[in-house]
Amino acid sequence: MTDLSTVLDAQGIAFGYPQRPLFTDWSARIAPGVTLVRGGDGRGKTTLLRLLAGAQTAQAGQLRLQAGGHSTALDQAPAAYRQQVFWVDPRDDGGDQLTPDDCFALIAQRHPGFQAELIDDLVEGLALAEHRAKRLFMLSTGSRRKVWLAAAFASGAAVTLLDDPFAALDKPSIRFVTELLQEAAGHSSRGWVVTGYAVPDGVTLAATIDLGD
Repeated sequence: MTDLSTVLDAQGIAFGYPQRPLFTDWSARIAPGVTLVRGGDGRGKTTLLRLLAGAQTAQAGQLRLQAGGHSTALDQAPAAYRQQVFWVDPRDDGGDQLTPDDCFALIAQRHPGFQAELIDDLVEGLALAEHRAKRLFMLSTGSRRKVWLAAAFASGAAVTLLDDPFAALDKPSIRFVTELLQEAAGHSSRGWVVTGYAVPDGVTLAATIDLGD
């Protein structure tokens, strides 16, 4: 039976590096709305997002997505699972030769629920209009992060994973992203998981996952 209060169920996750275990029998149920993953440096915030995305392979455990009345396990249907989970590492420079519009087209290919009609408003809200024809390597760190934030909020994914979404943003963009996350906080069937050191002001949280300081 599908649990309507859960969009992503993680059970018994284990992962670590040599001489540095991070997660042992870790379990959580991600609810609709916004969940904050907080913790100090080196506590595994980004690694956890990579595990939830299926971009990093857990050493044990299971991830199961509940979306659209269907249950999808990562280990049984990895492609279907990843189509419903948005994740882009903002530090990855693999797309340096892409323009923002190329990035949006790429995300549209990955995620069947991509909402192209939102892009113009997201681009305007994040002050990206003048950069749409530039390649990513030409953009500042903040502008590059804005491109992937716009893609994230247009992705239509059942679960959207955002690593430190306010990093390197100017104040107007921080306000805009805060408004988007507060809107997301009221969603009844989609979940957003964001990392950070503290609760973001102005965003109502469904839950907090504390990895320690």
